[in-house]
Amino acid sequence: MKTHPALHFAGRSAVLVAVFKITVVSAQISTNAQLCLSQTNGGTMSLSLSNSGDQVWVVQSSSNLISWATVENVKVFNGTYHRSYTNGAKGNLFYRAFYDSTQQTISDTTANVLSLPATSYNYASPSLPASFSVNPILAEDNTPGNDPTTDAGATLGRALFYDKRLSTNQTVSCASCHVQANGFSDPRQFSVGYNGSLGTRNAMGLSNARWYQRKKFFWDERAATLEDQTLQPIQNPIEMGMTLSALTNRLAAEPYYTNLFAAAFGSTVITTNRISFALAQFVRSIVSTQSKYDIGETVGFTNFTAQENLGRQIFFGQTVPPVPCSVCHATDNFVPTTTLNNNGLEYPYVDLGVGGITGVAAQDGLFKVPSLRNIALTAPYMHDGRFTNLAQVVAFYNSGVVSNPNLSPPLLGPGGQPLRLNLSAAQQAALVAFLNTLTDTNLVTDPKLSDPFNYGN
Repeated sequence: MKTHPALHFAGRSAVLVAVFKITVVSAQISTNAQLCLSQTNGGTMSLSLSNSGDQVWVVQSSSNLISWATVENVKVFNGTYHRSYTNGAKGNLFYRAFYDSTQQTISDTTANVLSLPATSYNYASPSLPASFSVNPILAEDNTPGNDPTTDAGATLGRALFYDKRLSTNQTVSCASCHVQANGFSDPRQFSVGYNGSLGTRNAMGLSNARWYQRKKFFWDERAATLEDQTLQPIQNPIEMGMTLSALTNRLAAEPYYTNLFAAAFGSTVITTNRISFALAQFVRSIVSTQSKYDIGETVGFTNFTAQENLGRQIFFGQTVPPVPCSVCHATDNFVPTTTLNNNGLEYPYVDLGVGGITGVAAQDGLFKVPSLRNIALTAPYMHDGRFTNLAQVVAFYNSGVVSNPNLSPPLLGPGGQPLRLNLSAAQQAALVAFLNTLTDTNLVTDPKLSDPFNYGN
């Protein structure tokens, strides 16, 4: 027999047997599944499954390819699964994995599906700097009175956020376009939907989305609240392609969701309002307050390098001439107050932004200004992802702002022309260095914000 380090199969029917030292073909694979069995070292076999149908698979072993013993049945809970097996007996040991329609008996209980702590993470009362409890930041908090964040509600929202069941073919989740490692943004210029289609705007980061005084969401602010926003991608024909009735029916069929909804809302009833409330609670719990900048606030920025301090002074207009960065990115959340802004990206407008929703010409080219929290993680930048790095962003504001009828006043220079900052190369680099201090590396590894699904070992 011929030796193979790994075998991959996909399709309606195929058979795969992987062995230590020898690999041969032999088991059935269900539709829309991919299976890989590979020898990772002399005594370990690796099984990887990709299966949007979340099915049960039978894993068996044999020493002679005649008598097979079931090692275990494994279930894919959210599209992928991995398991390693060790051959403690040495010698040749054959493995096979296959789908059997009569073996679909593993239940989707909370304990099976999710890796949750015995005591819930604290979502309801996060530790915040003192400045967050007073104005102006207090006024930026968009948490509504009828949807306060609770531990149980955000736990449910976390599962929903990462669950590919929210898309029609179970291949895309909210987290597919809002990646924790990228500050809950999408590193791609345009996000890829459930059927492979591309969107038309870059997915903005969600860090500190709780603090935005205008309360509205999306680049064009078409969602009046975060609760409204959470349901729109689910129904979007490009993004997730679901109907809300299909979603509630799908979730109601899962035992772990009936448990989570009961814990969050007092009953097992699953409604679209409850889905939106839980998702919004989780998104509001994505809080960044442990960046180098936050530490600097407590020690007079003595933790900053000379370059970072120069960049801070430029950003807050403490240099001559003053640079108006903090006018549109104010407070320690680096968001505007009640203003919308046109930052002079282009004219004529390719994307009308808010004006495309309202039909008001004076709002053409206006877009929501997201927080600069974790900005070093959220490339590419702008609503269309046109800039790949912060140096390009700073260079644009330094000399590339385009004149147009709706250009925001902070970006207007003498004679009503676009402002030219005329920063030197060293000053531009300092501004980038300061922006990097807004990154909270704890956020990208915080377990309470991570994917809770069980994907094996």
